[in-house]
Parts: sequence; C-alpha cells; structure tokens
Amino acid sequence: MDALVLTAAALVGSAQSPVPVAGFELGQQAVTALGIVMILFLIMGSGFFSSSEIAMFSLSPHQIDAMVEEGKRGARAIKSLKEDPHRLLVTILVGNNLVNITMSSISTTIVGFYLDAGTAVLVSSFGITSIVLLFGESAPKSYAVDNTDTWARTVAPVLTVVGKVLWPLITLFYFLTRIVNKATPGSSSIESSYVTREEIRNMIETGEREGILDEEEREMIQRTLRFKNTVAKEVMTPRLDVEAISADATVEAAIEECMQSGHGRLPVYDGSLDNVVGVFDIRDLGPASEYDASADLAVADVVSQTLHVPESKNVDDLLSEMRDNRMHMVIVVDEFGATEGLITMEDVLEEIVGEILVGDEDHPIEFVDDAELLARGEVNVDEVNEVLDIHLPEGEEFETIAGFIFNRAGRLVEQGEEFEYENVTLRAEQVEDTRIQEVRVTVDRESVDPVDEGASTGEGPIE
Repeated sequence: MDALVLTAAALVGSAQSPVPVAGFELGQQAVTALGIVMILFLIMGSGFFSSSEIAMFSLSPHQIDAMVEEGKRGARAIKSLKEDPHRLLVTILVGNNLVNITMSSISTTIVGFYLDAGTAVLVSSFGITSIVLLFGESAPKSYAVDNTDTWARTVAPVLTVVGKVLWPLITLFYFLTRIVNKATPGSSSIESSYVTREEIRNMIETGEREGILDEEEREMIQRTLRFKNTVAKEVMTPRLDVEAISADATVEAAIEECMQSGHGRLPVYDGSLDNVVGVFDIRDLGPASEYDASADLAVADVVSQTLHVPESKNVDDLLSEMRDNRMHMVIVVDEFGATEGLITMEDVLEEIVGEILVGDEDHPIEFVDDAELLARGEVNVDEVNEVLDIHLPEGEEFETIAGFIFNRAGRLVEQGEEFEYENVTLRAEQVEDTRIQEVRVTVDRESVDPVDEGASTGEGPIE
C-alpha cells in the first residue's frame, strides 16, 4: 500500500527528492529511461511535421504535375494532398502540436522526479523549447528546403496515413479553423498561390542582378507579365498617324501609296476614316507582272476584310482573335463607333519583344544619361516609369507621356514648356501644330521629399 502511494506521488511531481525505497528508485529510473526514449522519437516526429510543411507547400502545381507525368514515387500522394491545401495544413499542424505538447508533458513529469514542481516546469519548458528549435524546426526545415522534391515524395505517403489515423481530430479542427477564418478580419490564403505577380517581378530583377538573366530577357519577361492587362488603346497607332486609301482609288494608286508610306498593308475607307471597309494588302495582288493588268481595277474590288474592336479590348484576347482569323490588321473604334486608330500584328508582338525598328526608324526612347531621356510623345507612361524607375501616374484619360503632360496642363502646350511631378521634370521638347512630338524627362535623383505638384506655369494638377 505504501509503495502504491509513493508511486502516485512521484507521477504527479510531488516528490522533492528520491525516496529511499529500492523499488521506487528502480521505477523512477525505468520511467526516466522510457521518457527519454519517447522524447527522442517525438523530436523526430516534430522534425518530420516541420519539414513536411516546408516541402509540401514549396512545390508549385506545375512541379507536381511534372512529377506525376514522370511517374515518380509519391507524386500522386502529393497531388492528392495538395488538392485540399487547407486540410493538409491542418493535418501537419495537428500532428506537430500533438508531438510537441506530448514531449513537453513527458519532460515535465521526468524532471519533476528530481526537482520541485515550479523548477521542473521552467527547466522543461526552456529545455524542450531549445531542443525543438534546433532539432525539430531549424535543421529539418533546412534539409527540406535543400531537398524539396525528394523529401515531399517521401513524406506524402506518411501524411496520408496520419490523415486517416487522426481523421476525427483533423476534421474537427478543419471546420473550427474555417469558422475562425470567417469570423476574423481577412481570410485564409492557404488555397491561393504562394507566389504573386509582384513576387515574380522581384525574382526576375534578382535574377538579373545575380547574372542568371540578362537585361533583355528580364525586360521580355516583364512585358509578358504586363501583356495580359494591356488593352487595345495602349498599343494602337493613333488616328492622326494612320495612313489610309480611299475605296474609290485605283489599285495602281494604292500600290504607289504603299510604296511611299513604306507599308505593305493600308486600311481602306469609304467616304471617311470613320468608315473603314477593309484592308488593302499589296501581297494579295500576285506577281509584279500582273500590276499593269490591275491598273484600272478599284481598291474596293481587292479589299480584304478586317475586324473592328473597341479600344478597351484586351490585347491578349485580340492576339488570339487575329491569329484565328488570320488577320494582320484590325481597326480600333471608340464608344461611338468612330475610328480611333489601328493595330497590326507587329504592334501586338512589340508588347512582348520590344520595339521592332525598320530601316532608319529612330528608337522611341533615347537616353541622355541615367537620369534623363528623350521620348516620343506616343510612348506609354509605364515604359518611361520602367526605364527610369519612377512612378508617374497613369489615368483613364491617357496612356502616353504626351497625354500625361496635356492632363497636367489642361490646355494646349507650347514647345519648351516644363512641368514637374514630384522629382521628375517633363519638358515639351518638340511640338508640331497641337501635338507633342518629343518629351525630355529628367529625374532629380538627389531629391528625397516629393516637391509640390504643379506646372511651371503655376497651374495645379488636373485630377
């Protein structure tokens, strides 16, 4: 009876020092040894769950699909688990917390055999925390980062088994966490992508700094990311720059116009440019020997069809539509149906590969130095922002650098006028009639605090 009382007292941590009973001391030693062995296994379990989280959630969907297609062991288990990432996370967290809490409880019980209750709690807490941090978190996660692919395929089948064994507990916390996520501000993002577009852009810039990508590759990738959000109005040739042919003109006159303009295709209008009826393509006329025979033929007889698209048309969708219809030129119209401009296949491709210069055509952007450049008026604001690393705003009323200046002035601009925005000075370098043909953009790199917004003429910004 006395031995039973002494054993119970030891298990609750009430013993202040070893009791001089041979059987009891032997029991303490056995429990201590068993506890240490259990703690070692639990540390391994903690490391397993910690590294599993890193490995499983570091794999992107395309990496998992590639592994499945290659028939790698464990790949299908990964794909199955990642189909419900929230439940996978709950499974890992439940398992990790179970082993860590159990480890702490066993440690406190063992230390309680030899120290008073308060000291035992402190020693156990700090001791287990240090062990878990080193061997249950840091080292396993570092290993998982270096061996994401192989380790994920190793742990996935085990996590599948854990999910079945702990199914009641995991299901309970699965629904509880969803309730908490809905009740708290914001929502769980575990189902969303771990990589945002902004993070991809940052990775691209890091790749250039590290020498993995060169400048042209970086620019092309960034243009590709921006391509999906680009609309027709941003890439079109504006109406004022459009060269066109009347439907009443002869083919001979149309050929001469194409030769003078340097374009193989020109839009054909009936009456005015607001009524574009198709496209004249010099390539559709056949061999040069047939030109004379076609001299008396009207352009309207050889015109090919074209598309009319709104200025808000997404360029990504437009490219697919042009490819499907085998069209190299489309007409952009405004909300009233009036012609705004035109888009060629070259215009669309330039959004990805950059400016395609022909003959002695000048580059739209010319650098004076690292903080100054000359840009044609039709250059988009975002292009200037990108090359100078500045942040000129873009508005619904304009996309170009010339449009930005007009928006700031709120009137026609004279050649030589300067306008300021924060630490950027914009000068209307060349103005013909009412159009700003060239703009000089200068950045004050030494300026830290933004200056008051306003034109040099004293006029404020147009919102």
